Parts: sequence; C-alpha cells; structure tokens
Amino acid sequence: MSAIRLLVVDDHRIIINGIRSMLEGIEEIQIIGEAINGREAVEFVKKNAENVDVILMDIKMPEINGIEATKQILENFPHIKVLALSMFDDNLYITSMLQAGAQGYILKNTDKQELITAIQRVGEGETYFSRKVTSVVMQTFISKNMGIPQAGFEVKPEELTAREIEILKLIAQQLTNQEIAEKLLISPRTVHSHRRSLMQKIGVKNTAGLVRYAVQNKLLDEESISSD
Repeated sequence: MSAIRLLVVDDHRIIINGIRSMLEGIEEIQIIGEAINGREAVEFVKKNAENVDVILMDIKMPEINGIEATKQILENFPHIKVLALSMFDDNLYITSMLQAGAQGYILKNTDKQELITAIQRVGEGETYFSRKVTSVVMQTFISKNMGIPQAGFEVKPEELTAREIEILKLIAQQLTNQEIAEKLLISPRTVHSHRRSLMQKIGVKNTAGLVRYAVQNKLLDEESISSD
C-alpha cells in the first residue's frame, strides 16, 4: 500500500515542525506540503489536488480559518480527507468541522501514536475522533438534544436490518472493519460491503455521514461513548 500523502496546515511554525518530527521515519505517511493559513491550504490543493490524500487542518488561523478552508476544499475535491487538529475541545468548533466535512478531530495534546493512528484511519476512509472529542459531541447531543443539526436522510432506522444497525453502531464507535469483523465473526470484506451498502441506502458520502446518522437517530447509548 502506498504512503498516505499529507498536507499539514497550521499558523504556528513550531507546530508544523513538531508534526514533521513526530512523523519522521513513518513510511506509511508522507508529508507532501504545508500551509500557514486556510487560504494557502486552498491554493495548495487547487494546484496539487491529485497528490493530496489527507489534510491535517488547524481551525483558528488568519485569512481563512480551518472550517471555511475545509468547506471550500471538499466542495471541489471530495476525495480528499480532512483531519482537524485543534487545541479546542468545545462543541461549537467540533460540530462546525464535522458539518464542514471533516472525518476526524484530534486535540493538539495528542501523542505520536494517536496522531499516526488518526491519519491512517482517516486516510483509509474511516473516521477518527479522540475520546474527549467523542464524549463532548455525543454527550451534548444526548443530554441537551443539541450538537450536530438534524439533516434529512433517505431512510429511517426501522428500515434498516438488524445486522445493518449492529454494524452501524460499531462504525459509530470507531471500530475498524477488522475489529468489527472479529467482533461479529464475519469477514472484513463482508463488513466493507455492509459499510458501502449503508452509505448508499442512507444517502451519505463517507463514514462521517454514517456517524452523524447514528448520533441523530440516537443509536448510541451513553455507556458506549463514555470516557475512560
């Protein structure tokens, strides 16, 4: 498998240098560019879209912030995956990035292994949220009926099969295809087929859409999203 080609976007050079240092020697990830604000990120992608797999995107930046940059990029280049990297763990920033199309959100106090795992998961088309981020979004939605705004989906939960609901819940809990397969005693290929079928049936473009569907339809209980 070829290396994930990563664009790093942050308005602090020390952060970019730190990320380069953390990822140095990781063959599965190749940093192919950097930008110090959202405008530079958008311009870089316009010129190099075919070479970008994942964007590690800061949120608060001058000129164009990470939320708006994510919107602009994904409107024109939907094949690119965005992973938010921010110091903010409040609901407004998190849900704004999800609405913009980000498939992951991790905090700047993350360690090297989580950073690598998050980039790999998002690069493979899955979602990745740090445990703190997951707790903030899910708990807010469940307890206050807030969080991600309601969106129209093509099917209701009762129109899905029991197996589809089961797999959807596990996807929303951020299990990989391999982990779901082991849990349900089926093959990863079968899980992949269910994942693709669910996207088509529900009418979403990616795994992040499946997570939003699960949250909005209250398919996750508090125990499954609680922190350690």
